[in-house]
Amino acid sequence: MGTKGGPGKIQHQHRTPSSHLNHLFLCLVLGGCVGIKVHQTPPALIKKPGDKVQLVCTHNLSEYRVILWYQQAAGQTDMKYIGHVNYKDVTMEESYKQNFNISGDLSTSDTKNVSLVFKPTGAQDSAVYYCAASVAQ
Repeated sequence: MGTKGGPGKIQHQHRTPSSHLNHLFLCLVLGGCVGIKVHQTPPALIKKPGDKVQLVCTHNLSEYRVILWYQQAAGQTDMKYIGHVNYKDVTMEESYKQNFNISGDLSTSDTKNVSLVFKPTGAQDSAVYYCAASVAQ
């Protein structure tokens, strides 16, 4: 059973229709459940298409050796699975492999960090991104 957090704070910016597509809004989460703390940084971010985005998910519980990443598009209730790291092994959905990268090493007893890196290409990447930690099966 994994843990994940709820949505982080959303920052709104008023834009004219012509400038709306010049910036993408990325909202991130800070989470935890039943004493299990999973932290995601930064908590909110606005980037232009083509700018590099790096999100980091961190925790320090030794038995949680899997970190998963999800994307929830603006106005949608469903979350799309992007991929995960299991110890050192990365698995990603085909549709994300071209523009997204997940990296990290959860095999150590130290603090565990997994990064999601991508360059937004358009409105489809403007979303809430969630990370979750799970015990390896």
